[in-house]
Amino acid sequence: MTLPPLRRLAAAALLPLLALAFPAQATQYPLTVTDLAGRQVTIPRKPERVVLQDGRNISILAMLDRDDPFARVVLWNNIPSRADEGFWNILRGAWPKAAAIPDMGFGDNGQVNAEQVMTSRPQLVVAEARALGALKEAGVDQRLAQLNIPLLLVDSFDDPVPNAVRSVELLGQVLDREAEAAEFAGFARERFARVQAGIAAAGTRPNVFIETRAGFAGPEACCFTQGRVGWGPLVEAAGGHNIGADLVPGASGEVTMETVIARRPDIYVMTGANWRGRGAVTLPFGYGGDQGAVAKSLARLEARPGFAQVEAARSGQVFGVWHGFYNHVLNIVGLEALAKAFHPQQFADLNPDETYRTILARFTHIPAQPFLISATAPRVGG
Repeated sequence: MTLPPLRRLAAAALLPLLALAFPAQATQYPLTVTDLAGRQVTIPRKPERVVLQDGRNISILAMLDRDDPFARVVLWNNIPSRADEGFWNILRGAWPKAAAIPDMGFGDNGQVNAEQVMTSRPQLVVAEARALGALKEAGVDQRLAQLNIPLLLVDSFDDPVPNAVRSVELLGQVLDREAEAAEFAGFARERFARVQAGIAAAGTRPNVFIETRAGFAGPEACCFTQGRVGWGPLVEAAGGHNIGADLVPGASGEVTMETVIARRPDIYVMTGANWRGRGAVTLPFGYGGDQGAVAKSLARLEARPGFAQVEAARSGQVFGVWHGFYNHVLNIVGLEALAKAFHPQQFADLNPDETYRTILARFTHIPAQPFLISATAPRVGG
C-alpha cells in the first residue's frame, strides 16, 4: 500500500525515533556490503587504519568517529587544505594531530600514491565512485585486492542527493558506527522530504543556469557548468530545471555567454569559495566568508560583457552559493539554499543556516564557526 504524501512525511519524521528505540547492534566481521558503485566488498575485520582518496570525506568520519575523526586515518589526499582552507584550519585546531597525517597531495580525480598506500598498511581504502576509473588505470584496485585490502566506493557527486546519505550509512556499517549514521540519515531525509513537499506545492520549475566555479578562471571567463552530476542533480532536487543538462554532453563543460542569453534562464546561480588562484575573482563563501566581499565579487562578475542581457540578471534573480556543496555529505544545506532561491514563497521559513548549525551541533564535534552559505547578487543596473 502506498502512503499518502503527508503520511509519508510523518513516517520519515519517525525514523530517527525508531533508530533510538532499537539501537544498532555491533557490526559482525567479516562483513560483505554493496558499495555505491554496486560492487560487493568484503571487510575482513573492523577497520582501524583507513586511507581516504578524497579528503573531503573526513566530514563523514566527523559524524561517525565524533570524538576524533582522524583516529583511523593513516593517509589521505588532504583536499580541504587546498580547496577549503577555513575548514582545514578548524579541523587542525580541534585535532592538531591531523596536520601530521601524510598527504598524498592530489586532487579529486582519483590519483593516489600507490606506494604510500601500501606502506601505510591500511585495513580499508575509501574512495569516491568517480575515482574508480583512475584507480583501475593505475592498477591500484588490483594491488589492493592482491593484498586483501578492501576498496570501498562512496559517492556524493555522480548521484549526490540519495548517495551522500547512503555513503554515511555504508561507512557507518563498515566502521561499526551504525547508530551514529542512522541519526544523521534520519535527519537529512526528513529535511529532504520537507523540500520535496514544498516543490510539489509550487507546481512549477524555473529554468536555472548554474555557473560553477564562477570567477575562478578570471574576471572575464564564462561559463563553466555541470550537467547530470554534482550541481546538476542538486538544482533538479531543489525544484529547478538545470539548463546545463541540455547543453553539455558530459559531466561538465563550457557554455558561451551568447548561449546562456538565448536560453533565457529565470534564475542564474554562481558557485564560489575562498580561492586564491592567480587572477581569480573570489566569491569567498564558507568559513570566514564576508558578505561585503561576496557582494563586491558578484557585482564584478555581473559586469562581464553581455551579462546584463541575461534574463535572470534583468529581473534581479542572480544568486551565489558555496561551491563545496556539489560534492559534500552536507549537500542538504546547499539544496535548501537553492530551494529557497527558486521558490521563495514556499520556503519563506526555510533556514539553511540553522540546518547547518544543527548538523554540526547534533551529529559532530566540529567547533561552531560562522559559515557563509549563500547570497543574493546586486541587481544589474542598480
